[in-house]
Amino acid sequence: MISKKEQRLRRARQTRIRIATQGVARLTVNRTNLHIYASVISGDGSKVLATASTAEADVKKTLGGSGKGGNATAAEMVGKRIAEKAKAVGVEKVAFDRAGYAYHGRVKALANAAREAGLQF
Repeated sequence: MISKKEQRLRRARQTRIRIATQGVARLTVNRTNLHIYASVISGDGSKVLATASTAEADVKKTLGGSGKGGNATAAEMVGKRIAEKAKAVGVEKVAFDRAGYAYHGRVKALANAAREAGLQF
C-alpha cells in the first residue's frame, strides 16, 4: 500500500515533469502544520529566485506573537510577499507547482493572493 506522502510526491513528480517542458519559472508551495513556504525557482531549476514564508520575522510580527502561520490568512500574506519579491527580480510569469497538495484551503489562498498581487500563472 502506498502512503499518503508517497501519493503526494507521485502527484508532484508528474506536475514537475509537465512544468519542465514549459521552461518557465515555477512557484512552489510547501506546507506544514505550523507554516507555509513559497519559492520561485528558475525555469531550468538551477536557482531559487525568491522565497517567502510564515517563518520569516516580518511575517511573524504582522501575524502577531501567537505564530498562527498555519491558516489561510497567513497563506494570503505569503502569496502577496512572494509575488512582490518575484516581480522585484523580474519574474512576471510562473507555473504554479502545488507539490501534490490539493488546490484547496491554504494552497488556494496563497495562489489567489499571488495572482492578485500581479503574478501570472
